[in-house]
Amino acid sequence: MQYYSNAAVSIHCLGQELCCLKSQGRLFEKGIELASVVCHLTSRLPLAAAGFVDGNIHLHQPTDYSRPVLTQSGIAPLMDDNQANRARDSASESPIEGRKPRLLIIGAGSRGNAYAAALVRSGLGVVAAVAEPIEFKRRQLGQKFMWHDSTPKPEHEFETYTDFVRFEQQRRKDESAGVPVPSGVDGAFICVRDAQHGHVLTAIGPLGLHIMSEKPLATSLTECLKIEQAIRTGAERVFAIAHVLRYSPHNMLLRHLVREKKVIGDILSIEHTEPVGWWHFSHSYVRGNWRKESTTAPSLLTKSCHDIDFVLWMLCSPPPGSTEKPHLPARLSSTGSLKHFRQAQKPKAAGNATNCLSCPIKDTCKFSASRIYYDKHLAKGTAKWPVDIVSPEAESIAAASGPEAAKETLIKSLAEDYDAKTTPLADIEGRSWYGRCVFESDNDVCDDQYVNIEWDDDLNHPKGGAKTASFHMIAQSLAQCERRGRIYGTNGEISYDSKSITVHDFDNDTTQTHNPEVPVNSHHGGGDDGLTQQFVKAMIASMSGEMSVKQAQVEHLGCTMDEIIRSHAAVFAAEEARRERKVVDWQEWWARNVGKQQHV
Repeated sequence: MQYYSNAAVSIHCLGQELCCLKSQGRLFEKGIELASVVCHLTSRLPLAAAGFVDGNIHLHQPTDYSRPVLTQSGIAPLMDDNQANRARDSASESPIEGRKPRLLIIGAGSRGNAYAAALVRSGLGVVAAVAEPIEFKRRQLGQKFMWHDSTPKPEHEFETYTDFVRFEQQRRKDESAGVPVPSGVDGAFICVRDAQHGHVLTAIGPLGLHIMSEKPLATSLTECLKIEQAIRTGAERVFAIAHVLRYSPHNMLLRHLVREKKVIGDILSIEHTEPVGWWHFSHSYVRGNWRKESTTAPSLLTKSCHDIDFVLWMLCSPPPGSTEKPHLPARLSSTGSLKHFRQAQKPKAAGNATNCLSCPIKDTCKFSASRIYYDKHLAKGTAKWPVDIVSPEAESIAAASGPEAAKETLIKSLAEDYDAKTTPLADIEGRSWYGRCVFESDNDVCDDQYVNIEWDDDLNHPKGGAKTASFHMIAQSLAQCERRGRIYGTNGEISYDSKSITVHDFDNDTTQTHNPEVPVNSHHGGGDDGLTQQFVKAMIASMSGEMSVKQAQVEHLGCTMDEIIRSHAAVFAAEEARRERKVVDWQEWWARNVGKQQHV
């Protein structure tokens, strides 16, 4: 992670300590540490002002709205869209030939829009082009983030990523010949379906663009390793993966407390849970794109690969730029299955109905599509996710023709169904069926899964003590993607959710709670914004010559290709353990599956 983030978090933690010490009358002994940290930070950053008042740390950065402001309560929210737009319009240019980096969005779905919005809020770069086969989605993103009320130019929108590649190749050819051409792009956000990541990366790879790929990297280990090899041997570029949990203010502070401050001593065990949410799981993993392993991948990969990455980041990865070697796991095991969303669990009162709109219990079943998408969302004025996934036009129809017209469009989409006996399999698997009964779908991914990871003592690593990690992904939960967990150490215990971090110190029998503020209008607790900022900052640093690509990758993203492959490999190893009901030896598994493919 970028130095600013670590230093800022250090001051926040110290501020918390000083408040406690002040109340105990022991403030003086920490005075030198405070002065040291503040001086170290101000020597690295152009801060306009820094103050400490009544135990509160205040850092003011009025000219750089892209950096969070640190207060006693944590990292303050990023600006909202209106503030960011005003700041963006008046901001000075980045030091790359007097302009900001220009980014292409490949895939104008919910994730593409999330990163486009985060990019605009950051003020660090601009959305320069979009590639999306569905015209409505393409135009919607373009109008919101690029051409607004104007007419799009040819360099703004492309039906497919291959159309963009052809355009860019010709643009560069014309530019070399001295023909006037529009500006190109410097990087790309890849936000297409999981199985397409490899195809897109292969196609745009020769262009040498900086790349941020949505997770997972690919849907098979072989494909992940092919992508790794292409990235390592191709043109030097910044490469980021959307393991956004690393970049939220909450998790940045959590890792700092655990790994750098060592507030609970050496880590012995971590329990980490991802509660997906009862209706969210039905939307995405029963009716939606990620419901079937054969067409996508196991839910541990598609939903929770960044949780496995989070666990390894907390327990395995050394600090960015460190010469330390990672403390690698010794063994992995996993149990899990599809427990609830299957025909055996279907209420008898539902009879033979396969679509919610014709079901006799549609008004009482909690998974009723009309209740989830209309009653819980559209009827309450929410035409965005998940409604816009079912009916992308609903929001614009509501604005143009009113809520009843939007409802009619939504219900029409929900009424679509198939006959499992007569509809071609390719037609069934080729799309999502959001009105389908959740107990009659063709889904087969796990809705409840545990992964256990063990570390042995590392005799060659002074900080590599034995430890364990347990991860639980559960569909049937009230909380929706609000991760929670506990970390047990030799000198204390930490409990955390997505909003707070509570530290209990065994020596002093004291408890302290940290409440980092979550950025407004951002997903994953600010992780989307954090990743976007760090990715573009890495681009700026490398493009301006301030840093080498490798240095920018480490300093700003804090994540290398080695870590990306390691966390994906852990998912595939866990899946092998689950399917074959065994404990996987990490070193043997790695040598057998990764070592022999690494140079393919």
